[in-house]
Amino acid sequence: MGLASLLSASCSPAAPVLPEDAVVIGAILPFSGGESAVGRNLEQAMLLALEDLNAAGGLDGRPFAILTRDSHSSWERGLDALVDLLYAEEVAYLVGPEENDLAREIAQDVKTLDRFHMLPGYAAPSVEHSEASGGWMRLAPSPFDVGCALALVADGERLGSVNSLAARDDYNASVSSEFMSLFAAFGGRILPSVTFTSGQPTYTTKIEDAFEAHAGHTLLAAYPATGSTIVTEWTVAGRPGTWLLGPALRTEVLLANIPTGTLDGYVGVSPSLSLRSECHVMDDAPETVACATGNAAAFIERFSRRWSGEVPFPAAHFYYDGVVLIAMGLVYAQATTGEIPTSGAALKNILRELNSPDHGAASWRDLKDAMPRLRAGVPLRYVGAAAEYDFDSYGTNRHHFMQKWTIDGNAFVDLAHVPVTCKALR
Repeated sequence: MGLASLLSASCSPAAPVLPEDAVVIGAILPFSGGESAVGRNLEQAMLLALEDLNAAGGLDGRPFAILTRDSHSSWERGLDALVDLLYAEEVAYLVGPEENDLAREIAQDVKTLDRFHMLPGYAAPSVEHSEASGGWMRLAPSPFDVGCALALVADGERLGSVNSLAARDDYNASVSSEFMSLFAAFGGRILPSVTFTSGQPTYTTKIEDAFEAHAGHTLLAAYPATGSTIVTEWTVAGRPGTWLLGPALRTEVLLANIPTGTLDGYVGVSPSLSLRSECHVMDDAPETVACATGNAAAFIERFSRRWSGEVPFPAAHFYYDGVVLIAMGLVYAQATTGEIPTSGAALKNILRELNSPDHGAASWRDLKDAMPRLRAGVPLRYVGAAAEYDFDSYGTNRHHFMQKWTIDGNAFVDLAHVPVTCKALR
């Protein structure tokens, strides 16, 4: 069965009909609006996962398919699309959205309907409660993990003082808050920070206010569309102060929309795409981590070969994994219980059990071997394109390392990894 026959209402204006026996996964992505640059890339990752899963036999011969809706990068318009997926299309398994406030708004519906909600995005809400109905799983690092890595970087460079220029959305505000709290816990000095609302025509006054504090570094916590406007206006203003860059800014969208070289040498932190087994803490320097990148490089090569040389955004690795995890859980559940779980809480528990560190590994690179074993009832933990998954009791993937990076011209350059070692400070 061709890929085109497995698509439905995506960003394409003429979407084909789903196969009648397809196992449908709902997805909501930003194909238009302020974050539209990421939507297509994330969808491509999900479609690549479909190809690999269906080539491995699907669910006992039934194909997996994705029913996609546009969030329009907007709470108001995105909510209509989500309601359509949950109530009109009655999807039992949902992936996305990227928008934090939109995911929070739909949480009660997910619980009431007992649907499964996979959250691959960096800005996904935290999963910190056990529920009897509805199943949430979060794949990317939490704002606490990001804030920890940022604080460790700032402390390691002996900055002395920091502040932030942060968007008021839940994610960037949380990253800023965690960073400030943890840097203070390390003995650093916190100076007055500035917040802003995204989508404004100019941020000149906010930039001036942020750098009036004369902090050692100012964290820019924003999404790339707004971040590029701020960096451009900051450049025109003479480039006062020094930036520390938030995780959402690591995207080609930022580099394409700022003057070349403007941010050269500035440091940021984002989720590591190295597997935990690829990372080793150095015995002579416990704060230093050496990580290989072979797994991520293999996924980038696979993605680029399939999509005519395009490169996956870092978040796309998690979206690929989100689809594969759902499929693995459904296949294993049918093999061991005789039925496909439609309860979100049930699927969440299956995935938590399936991804126990005690189980054998199943790599994204070898799904043709892994899927038959799952169909035979063999439990396998998933080694994905972004991580080796190990979920806590709430459904949040545990992260142990973050990636430090800088910018050189038109490219991001990876630096050292940063161990997430702040748990005792919570």
